[in-house]
Amino acid sequence: MTLSRRAFLKGSAAAIALSALGVGGPCLAAAGKDGGDKADKWVKGVCRYCGTGCGVMIGVRDGKAVSIKGDPNNHNQGLLCLKGAMLIPVIYAKDRILEPRIRKNGKQSPLEVVSWDEALEFAAKRFRTAISENGPNAVAYYGSGQALTEESYLANKIWKGGFGTNNVDGNPRLCMASAVGGYTTTFGKDEPMGTYNDIDNATCFFIIGSNTSEAHPVLFRRIARRKQNSPDVKIIVVDPRRTNTSRIADIHLTFKPGTDLALLNGMAHIIFKEELDDYRFMDKQCVFKGVKDGNIVDCTLDAYKAFVAEYTPEKVEALTGIPADMVVKVARIFAESSATLSLWCMGINQRSKGVWANNLIHNLHLITGHIGKPGASPLSLTGQPNACGGVRDTGSLAHLLPAGRVVANEQHRNEMEDFWKIPRGTIQPQMGYHTVALFENMAKGNVKAVFIHCTNPAHTLPNLNKYTPGLEKAFVVQTECFNDALTIQYADVVFPAAFWCETDGVYGCTERRYALIEKAVEPMGNTRPVVNILMDFAKLAGVDPKLMPYTNAADIWDEWRTLSKGSAYNFYGMTRERLQKESGIKWPCPTEDHPGTDLRYVRGEDPLVPSDHPDKVFFYGSPNQKATIWLRPYQPPFEPADADYPFVLTTGRVIDHWHTATMTGQVPELKKAYPSAFVEINPKDAEKLNIKNGDPVVLETRRDKMVFPASVTDTCMPGLVFCPFFDKNKLVNKLFHDAVDDISKEPEYKICATKVYKQA
Repeated sequence: MTLSRRAFLKGSAAAIALSALGVGGPCLAAAGKDGGDKADKWVKGVCRYCGTGCGVMIGVRDGKAVSIKGDPNNHNQGLLCLKGAMLIPVIYAKDRILEPRIRKNGKQSPLEVVSWDEALEFAAKRFRTAISENGPNAVAYYGSGQALTEESYLANKIWKGGFGTNNVDGNPRLCMASAVGGYTTTFGKDEPMGTYNDIDNATCFFIIGSNTSEAHPVLFRRIARRKQNSPDVKIIVVDPRRTNTSRIADIHLTFKPGTDLALLNGMAHIIFKEELDDYRFMDKQCVFKGVKDGNIVDCTLDAYKAFVAEYTPEKVEALTGIPADMVVKVARIFAESSATLSLWCMGINQRSKGVWANNLIHNLHLITGHIGKPGASPLSLTGQPNACGGVRDTGSLAHLLPAGRVVANEQHRNEMEDFWKIPRGTIQPQMGYHTVALFENMAKGNVKAVFIHCTNPAHTLPNLNKYTPGLEKAFVVQTECFNDALTIQYADVVFPAAFWCETDGVYGCTERRYALIEKAVEPMGNTRPVVNILMDFAKLAGVDPKLMPYTNAADIWDEWRTLSKGSAYNFYGMTRERLQKESGIKWPCPTEDHPGTDLRYVRGEDPLVPSDHPDKVFFYGSPNQKATIWLRPYQPPFEPADADYPFVLTTGRVIDHWHTATMTGQVPELKKAYPSAFVEINPKDAEKLNIKNGDPVVLETRRDKMVFPASVTDTCMPGLVFCPFFDKNKLVNKLFHDAVDDISKEPEYKICATKVYKQA
């Protein structure tokens, strides 16, 4: 790939679409011929980056990947963002780890290259010792929404069914746990009911807590195209930053960070006051619940109306800073649209009341009936490429079991024990340590050994100074592809993993689409597929080999799809052979001739809804078969700005980098675009503080302080500063607190109080 970023942007289909709207846009590429003349075959796969799940075609010549283009048969219709279009150089980066390594004499000794046999036995022995001396809860697995489905399912089975510990968690706890909590508490089961096709049918987009243009650029292009083709479509963006996403909006609501719960309740108030609600839908399909004295209590429609009546436009304005007349206006547009699609991401999820915020978005759809029809859906955007299909669906978190089961339910545990053919009572009834608790207990010495796969917690954890001692104290086994990952400095064993198209496996993206990454090339050096690493390690660590009767990832997939049969996650019809032929299929998909499902919970669309069911929409995932409308009061963020720390700090992504940049940092064009982190500061604030563009600026919170170059821009509203988190040399997560949502246990990365001043 020799195209410059400028050339890519110049030829971008998305840039052309956005130029028609009068704004700049994300850099995308059509399914062009770059390198195609060098390929002698094309292999189908899925992009390695965000939760959009774009299909790709990998060009191979003489056994080497030489080019990439978008899959025209997948939902992205051949388009890729710049990151995806530059994946090939990542495979052959000089920074690749190609041999197993161990530290023979503790953390202070260097990593030494050893054989696979020595590395596996070295790791397994420490796990055996930890379990024999301290019990199964002395070990843990920390996984990733970037791992293949087969890898996550296998690890979950090994730890919960083999070692007998529920200490299985991962980085989706840091990004998607509140979305899981929102879907399950409202609808009874996880995952959205709509798909990307809703973008093409929506007449109103309600985008809140999502910088879609940078985090999900291919989807943003689709939204922009919808607006361009149908100018009457309304776009509402709720974000305290003025991003490219907000620049295409008909209405952009800036607000005091952390107060959007008040806005959502205020919109519900207007919807009822002006009789814009769908009473018939609520009466047939919904129940109302609240919390009193810590207990969930049943409520009524009248009680809910009385509850939201307190959130008058004037009160919402006082709490949020959004003008009262705009609260009324957006509520009317949301309700009166023929099809409203809500989209949100980390700005909603990474909050101390993230589940509540998810519930309140769902509430707006339920009270207006904007659900279960084309274009009308609450559609949470996923951050990682396989957080949905690989972690949420397979139950690879500390409180979950596969296919919507939970650890706390004895029947669910028994079902899994019977399916896995292990004695009843093997799976513990208590949930394991969620992410923050896991690393806290590593520091306390309660967790002696941890297996970390496909993630970089030394970079991504909140309040890092508090949790890196856990990595220093525990015995750490890590699968990794790149030396650039900070967590390697704490690893006692590094297993070099085959990367992306060097192996095969399934990814599941935001819209319930499962798609196969086919093996295109042989693994580099002495790397191995992770499913093989896990099985070899587990057998040496004492897990019964009968628990792993597999020869390859396809065998694991067949077991997982068989387990899904009869559940609310039924995708039994997705055989490996079918996934090889098709560019992804959306579940439910119970039989091999089923086309997949666009509208979940809808009669005639969802195969799990009986064809003779009396209602058009049937929320079968819930025990009472109805959706829940929650009474959730406004609460401020855990650490709002105050007199001592008068600014709000937030963090997120930039378009050219992915997470901790261990992959995108290998590509010169991407690294050059954003070589290091910076702090965005509003011009009004900069003037008051005598800060000019490029000046060194100190951010000081109650936990640490750090210096960033200033980017003086109107992107942030006054009083708000933003730093991206990709830069390993400027670990902004050291500044954030570690407060978590009470329900989801997801940390609040989006809001913390800070001082801002120019470095002397």
